[in-house]
Amino acid sequence: MALTWTKRNDSDRSSVVSSEKKEQVTVINTEINDLESSSSENEDHIFQDPIIAEHYKQLYEETQYECRHHFDPEFTWTAEEEKKVVRKSDWYVTLWALIMFTALDFDRGNMSQALSDNFLTDIGIDTNQMNLGSTINLICFLSAELPSQLISKKIGADVWIPMQMILWSVVSMSQFAIKDARGFYATRALLGALQGGFICDVCLWMSYFFTSKELPLRLAIFYIANPMTVVWSSLLAFALLKVKTDSTPESWRWLFLIEGAFTLVVGIAAFFKMPASSVQTKAWYRKKGWYTDREEKIVVNRVLRDDPEKGSMHNREPVGPKELLTAVFDVNLLPIYIIRILGDIGTAPISSYLQLVLRGMGYSTFKTNALTIPYNLISVVTLVFTGWLTEKVKSRAFVIATTPIWILAGLFPLRFWPNAQKDIWGTFALLTVLLGHSPVCHITISWCSANSNGVRSRAVSAAVVNIVSQAASIISANIYRKDDAPLYHRGNTDLIGIAFGALFACILARQYYIWINKNREKKWNAMTIEEREEYLRNPPHDGNKRLDFRFVY
Repeated sequence: MALTWTKRNDSDRSSVVSSEKKEQVTVINTEINDLESSSSENEDHIFQDPIIAEHYKQLYEETQYECRHHFDPEFTWTAEEEKKVVRKSDWYVTLWALIMFTALDFDRGNMSQALSDNFLTDIGIDTNQMNLGSTINLICFLSAELPSQLISKKIGADVWIPMQMILWSVVSMSQFAIKDARGFYATRALLGALQGGFICDVCLWMSYFFTSKELPLRLAIFYIANPMTVVWSSLLAFALLKVKTDSTPESWRWLFLIEGAFTLVVGIAAFFKMPASSVQTKAWYRKKGWYTDREEKIVVNRVLRDDPEKGSMHNREPVGPKELLTAVFDVNLLPIYIIRILGDIGTAPISSYLQLVLRGMGYSTFKTNALTIPYNLISVVTLVFTGWLTEKVKSRAFVIATTPIWILAGLFPLRFWPNAQKDIWGTFALLTVLLGHSPVCHITISWCSANSNGVRSRAVSAAVVNIVSQAASIISANIYRKDDAPLYHRGNTDLIGIAFGALFACILARQYYIWINKNREKKWNAMTIEEREEYLRNPPHDGNKRLDFRFVY
């Protein structure tokens, strides 16, 4: 929450003022101090203003915020204590989120490995029917995003996420028995409906433990699951696609069964690995919990000092219809949604058809799966690097803009290189570099979270940003068509135009948020101290529409 506070003499009262940067706290009449995530005993924070502290204390009581008993504006801790707490959160939260996402991606991505083992021929469908199945899956996934997030807010992510995983793992294993197009379409639909909302649910759960500055890197680690699962799945496929029996000669069936069983185990374990919040880690099977009482207090206060609105809603409190509509139609988040949909289209058709393209170029089934590993390893590096870079340069728009630039540098030679079909190793090298770019998913989710300024809005925006992501997948699944094979010149020309659009969207989004911040700054500075205090007590707006809120860009 981009707020600052004013320190004055004892005879003066404090008030909330604003700043251009989310992580800055401007101390008027003294000096400018950065509000870092590593708090220390001598560091200033937003709740040192007694009016602000009292306002949020009352708010936390009204909402029955589950961590309210740990809220303490006067509480202090050392930087070393905080580092220890963050390390614990990374071990228990970030790592487990990565494992769960890996399970999701095993069941979402194993179709690619199956394609390299003549899956289409075995069940009697062509690539256009495969595109239809992908579209059905994505529409169901998209449709489930918001309902899933609303259920999660009602019963808790710690209950809903494990339930989701167990349900879809059963469907994933049932793909072992697919015989025709109808079975293919049915399982694609069920998987989409049950998997939708998982990503935004986990991201919201992670936000309970980390500050907004720390979240981009943690989400980058979370999203490592995407490329790394391709690596693990390719290696696993190397073994499983050799398994043939008299009753089951199609090896891809074993791939669905084994990877679905893995998700089932992770889903059951998730019931025991996901506490509802940082103050609810103690249980009959985990008597000591994750944190000591003092560490719990550090986790709660550091998160609230970074974003006081994180305590504005209980973690078992549902989002009402009015709040839902307000959050869904929040035009101030529209620039991020546009960037996400264009960024996710990116090179998606290329990666989806990579196995088929490599098989068409003469590579064997096992070589095809092995050749998908290098670009995914490159993507891991670029993904983590951009997550780290976002924290350092404090500019999400500029960091995201590096992705379409990378894509354009690879798409032009792919589209216009005359020897693409003949020089198979040269084409493979080009595709590897092109697909090794960083995705935009981790930064856009943390960007939406930072610019939502409220638990309700954050919960809904996390779902909406994933809805537009699925919309991007639907579009990208239909860019490469059968009549454009094998070089897909028309499709690659479309991708070039989309990449240019993503680049311009990043530039425009940054300027849009700068413009809004300047206008709010001007209005805020024109108010008297008394007017600012009255605004804080009885704000006419909420969420990111508040006059004292500043957007991150």
